[in-house]
Amino acid sequence: MKIFLILTAFCCLSPLYGQNQRAPTNINLIIDGSSSLTGVKTEVTNWIINRLDLILIDGDVLTIWSAGASARVIYTGTVDSAAEIESAKRSIRELSGSGSSADFSSALREAAGGRTSSTTYTLLISASQESLSSTISGPQGNLLRFSRVEEFSGWRALVVGLDLDARVRGAAASFFGN
Repeated sequence: MKIFLILTAFCCLSPLYGQNQRAPTNINLIIDGSSSLTGVKTEVTNWIINRLDLILIDGDVLTIWSAGASARVIYTGTVDSAAEIESAKRSIRELSGSGSSADFSSALREAAGGRTSSTTYTLLISASQESLSSTISGPQGNLLRFSRVEEFSGWRALVVGLDLDARVRGAAASFFGN
């Protein structure tokens, strides 16, 4: 009888633990497409692919930008199969850096405007200190206001909280009764 109860509990409860812990999310990946990427490309590519394996779930909408002299989308799709994930990884592996600047501002502006759900995760990879500095001090600098930076040798990863400014202001106003 004990074995029956244990098996019943295991069979009934195990699907609960196997389910996704979050709703599908818009995921923006903005990668430095300047020549600065060339020296760290292998490390960056491996790190990104490992990160995607950890965070992607079925239903996520993934958009990948190459931020070179001008920002351009190199992949967009809904994660619904291993083939779709492999296609995204292939676009990252095939990315090559050229030119002296990375247009992070345009990619950030497009990512902020292209939300299809309330939850967005944006990861910006920068190998170019100059391009990142000009973005921070430029008109799209406010989009980087709520960011977390992880430093690596020769590059950095920024988790960007797009459109958090309005949410923070709303929450503060609500808290203070305004």
